[in-house]
Amino acid sequence: MEPIRIIYFSDALCVWAYIAQVRLDELQATFQDKIDIEHHFVPVFGNAREKLEQRWQDRGGLAGYSAHVLAAARNFDHITVHPDVWTQVTPASSTSCHLFLHAIQLLEIDGLVDKSARVFEKATWEFRSAFFTELADISDRQVQFAIAKKLGLPIDLIQDRIDSGAAYARLSKDFDLAKEHTVTVSPTLIFNEGRQRLNGNVGYRVIEANIRELLHNPPGEQSWC
Repeated sequence: MEPIRIIYFSDALCVWAYIAQVRLDELQATFQDKIDIEHHFVPVFGNAREKLEQRWQDRGGLAGYSAHVLAAARNFDHITVHPDVWTQVTPASSTSCHLFLHAIQLLEIDGLVDKSARVFEKATWEFRSAFFTELADISDRQVQFAIAKKLGLPIDLIQDRIDSGAAYARLSKDFDLAKEHTVTVSPTLIFNEGRQRLNGNVGYRVIEANIRELLHNPPGEQSWC
C-alpha cells in the first residue's frame, strides 16, 4: 500500500504551527513509512505588521496580539514563548522565511545533503524557535544565514537556489496549491486528495484517527459511511 499523503500547510510565524510541531513528530514516529507528510507554506503573515495592526487595532494592536499568543502558549508545556513576542520585534514578512526554507529543501531534493537528516524540517523548527523564544527577526536574510550556519548548511548553495529562481518556483507552487485547496489557515492538514482536512489547533488524537481511518479504508475502497 502506498503511504498516506498528507499535505501540510503552515506559516513560519504562526504560533499554532509552532505548537503543532510536536504532533507532526509523533505522527512520523508512530506511522513512519505509512505516511508521507508533504510540507508547504501559506503566507498568513505575508504582510505581518500591517495585517496585525489593522486586525487588532480595536484589541490593543500588537500588544493585544502578543497577549493572545502568550495566552495560547500557556496551555502547552512543550513550547516556550518570549514575553515580548511580536512587540519588541515584529518581522516584516514570513514569505522571506518560506523562500529561504525552500532553498534549504532544494538541497535535500538535489541530493546535496543527507535526506535522512531532515534538514528542511530541522531548519523550519529552528526558524520558529528563534522567533518565539529569542525574538530573532527571521524575516531578515542575515538572521536566516545565521540559522543556516548554526545547522552547518552551505550558505553558498542556499543562495544559489534563491538566485537561480528555483526557490521562488517552489514558493509559487505553494501559492498555487493553497489556492487550489482554498487554504487560508495555519496549520492545515489535507488528506485523501483534498476530501478531508483539519484546520488550526487540532489535537493529536483527531489527526491520528483520520490517518487510521484512511489506513483501514484506503482511497478507492471507501466505505459508504
